[in-house]
Amino acid sequence: MKSKSPFSPMSRVQARRLPEKAQWWRLGCLGLAAAAAFMAPKAHAGDRLLGTWGVSEVDGAGGGGLTPWATITGTGSSNQTGGSAFVTHLKTQDGYDLKIGGAAVGIKDSVELSMARWSLKLGDVVPGKAIEMSVLGAKFKVAGDAVYDQDKAMPQIAVGAQFKQVDDGDLVKSLGATSTSDIDVYATATKLWLGGLAGRNVLASGTARLTRANQFGLLGFGGAGHDRHKLQLEGSLGVMLRDDLVLGTEYRMKPNNLEAGGAALREDAAWDVFLAWFPCRGGSLTLAWVNLGNIVGKEDQQGLYLSAQASF
Repeated sequence: MKSKSPFSPMSRVQARRLPEKAQWWRLGCLGLAAAAAFMAPKAHAGDRLLGTWGVSEVDGAGGGGLTPWATITGTGSSNQTGGSAFVTHLKTQDGYDLKIGGAAVGIKDSVELSMARWSLKLGDVVPGKAIEMSVLGAKFKVAGDAVYDQDKAMPQIAVGAQFKQVDDGDLVKSLGATSTSDIDVYATATKLWLGGLAGRNVLASGTARLTRANQFGLLGFGGAGHDRHKLQLEGSLGVMLRDDLVLGTEYRMKPNNLEAGGAALREDAAWDVFLAWFPCRGGSLTLAWVNLGNIVGKEDQQGLYLSAQASF
């Protein structure tokens, strides 16, 4: 008897609904990006240092590309509201094609609200098939200042939560996931040392995340015998080669919930090496080489990551 592929086709109703939903997310993100590009203010005394709000993390939060920072997105200072919008593209050598769009708002450099929409094309695993996921996030600064507390060892600290919902419930449950939605909770600490390395600024950030997400949530949440949230660690390290250019690396652990369903579903940590350019206060471009590890039987999935962000 021929075994049924875990990637069963979506119903016609789902096939119609998902592109339409994704289109609205993309239009909203593009609109916010355009507004940010035109509204970005010039720097004034007391404004935040260029680039210290970071770029856009894949889940939508301000920070690095793979992991959030404790800083708040947007160029706004403690008495302003700022924000950002971004688009990200990553294609691995074996044909997985990931596109993400999102936006975030930073309120008085203390509160951040974010959203992101994922679309992963499965390449030759299932030709023409894509997995879609939505992420809504909130982050709250609780102590310290990553930039201006140079006379203190304490970093800036923030806590956050991200609600994730993957659209194709039949697919993720066929792989062994126990749920199509869940909430990640995390705490993150970030510190910038001005002139910390041969006169160049150095930024370090560490995050502890409680999560059940399989492949960031694209393959659902939890698994057989692994249905509790696990503590996973993440980190970023960057050196400002110039005031507008940051070279760095990131690492993000992922829980291995689905391996009981077979070695093909084993999950590895993700890492990258990135170069982020801030040509002006209103925008940034990030180029990175990203390794996502094993994804559904394809080992060592890596490729070029490109992300553009508009900030205000």
